Amino acid sequence: MSDHHTIFALASGGGRAGIAVYRLSGPAAAAALQALSGRPLPPPRRAQRRRLVDAAGLVIDEGLVLWFPAPASFTGEDVVELQLHGGRAVAAAVGDALLGLGLRPAEPGEFSRRAFAAGKLDLTQAEALADLVAAETAAQRRQALAQMDGALGRLYDDWRQRLLRAQAHLEAEIDFAEDDLPGGLSEAARQALAELAGQIAAHLADGGRGERLRDGLSAAILGAPNVGKSSLLNRLAGREAAIVAATAGTTRDVIEVHLDVDGFPVTLADTAGLRAAAEAVEEEGVRRARARAETADLRLVVFDATALPALDPASLALVDDGALVLFNKCDRWTGVLPASLAGRPVQAVSAASGQGLNEVLHAMGRRAGQLLDGGGAPALTRARHRRALEDSLAAIRRALDEGLPELVAEDVRVATQALGRITGRVDVEEMLDVIFREFCIGK
Repeated sequence: MSDHHTIFALASGGGRAGIAVYRLSGPAAAAALQALSGRPLPPPRRAQRRRLVDAAGLVIDEGLVLWFPAPASFTGEDVVELQLHGGRAVAAAVGDALLGLGLRPAEPGEFSRRAFAAGKLDLTQAEALADLVAAETAAQRRQALAQMDGALGRLYDDWRQRLLRAQAHLEAEIDFAEDDLPGGLSEAARQALAELAGQIAAHLADGGRGERLRDGLSAAILGAPNVGKSSLLNRLAGREAAIVAATAGTTRDVIEVHLDVDGFPVTLADTAGLRAAAEAVEEEGVRRARARAETADLRLVVFDATALPALDPASLALVDDGALVLFNKCDRWTGVLPASLAGRPVQAVSAASGQGLNEVLHAMGRRAGQLLDGGGAPALTRARHRRALEDSLAAIRRALDEGLPELVAEDVRVATQALGRITGRVDVEEMLDVIFREFCIGK
């Protein structure tokens, strides 16, 4: 690190709380704790109750302190944690005292960046830590934990080591062509490259499940005006997110809510009714509805059960393998609903009574599981990873097409560097600010 200042942050976040955790990291952390408490350092990794005072000897607060000497700490530096009361006045007094001792406030992600610089984390683990802090559903939490455990980094490091071996074999035949080397080195390297290219291509062809899980699946409620789309959205969201009125064409824009569906994140959108628009604003709403239908991971196509046997043709055209077919207002329909529509099973629901909505949520959860379950294989979680893998794969394929050994070796070197950018095994200083600025203060 170019900056060896000791840093501090309120790692538990701002606002009033029962407990607040302050984190200090750097060469002056130990001296700061001794100055605040007026006592020697506690035993490493053992909490002790201490009274903290400022430079004037006035009591700031009383709480628990912990001491983590380098290198056995999160950042690899000397680290102190202060567990104090979570009032704003305490936070202000602690901050003033630490500034007076020469410490400076941490930038977003600076603790994790120091951990990376100390070799405590690779870049995929650091990014997973940010994802874990931001996780809102069980599936997001599981994916972040698996990546933080190093599953993704180990996979990419294994591929990188295989590329390094292939590169070594190729360069050995170039540099020591006149020596008595084992035969078939270049052919073995080419076989290894072909096998690796297949594995990277399969990893890339995952349908974006890792990125989808980080960002949430996109689901859209579609149908003709007045079939109850907004009422369904409100019922599924558990709140009045969309305006409901008997007037056709009330919904003009796309209205979104975020749901946790069986542990999977889903962004559910209510859209304008599909019909020939009466004026320009509604026409734009219908255009946006059709655009959302094209990009959604899951479509909830809604029909009015009381209108049977008539079926809206525009809605019927949206029914395919990625759609859930819902007949709303079933509480007001005494006839028999069709068992299926365009090959898809029909679900009877009532936005008014809530009938059938639990089944809709479970069906959405099953669909999310199909799209996001990778069978335990590490998932690509960021566009940065995908670009680097695509660069690596392109370089390997060029190497397989090359004839000159020198060009083959150069393409393998490029492929190796691209993989190294993902975990930080090469010079990645230019990427670090972008990656770590997304972090919370104190992480």
